[in-house]
Amino acid sequence: QVQLVESGGGLVQPGGSLRLSCAARGYIFSMYTMGWYRQAPGKQREFVADITSGGSTTYADSVKGRFTVSRDNAKNTMYLQMNSLKVEDTAVYYCKRVGGRNYWGQGTQVTVSS
Repeated sequence: QVQLVESGGGLVQPGGSLRLSCAARGYIFSMYTMGWYRQAPGKQREFVADITSGGSTTYADSVKGRFTVSRDNAKNTMYLQMNSLKVEDTAVYYCKRVGGRNYWGQGTQVTVSS
């Protein structure tokens, strides 16, 4: 049974940093592209970043240069390092397994506020 569990969200001041984690189980993690998405109140879910099985990364323009996606295949975990956070980064952040049948985690709340 595929399971994705996000963690690491919280409340941070503008300009601060957070690191999110997405722990995967139930499939061969290293074989799949993994992605981060977010959904702010009243808005549609949007793409943030993804990382392929080979380690290639893609970022939304809004986070480029501030966020870094990475993965540790030995730990079946993907990360999102978020620096220079802005109020507009406030959202629920979800991880997603990409390819074949898509799977989503339950999300973790990130709130950027002074």
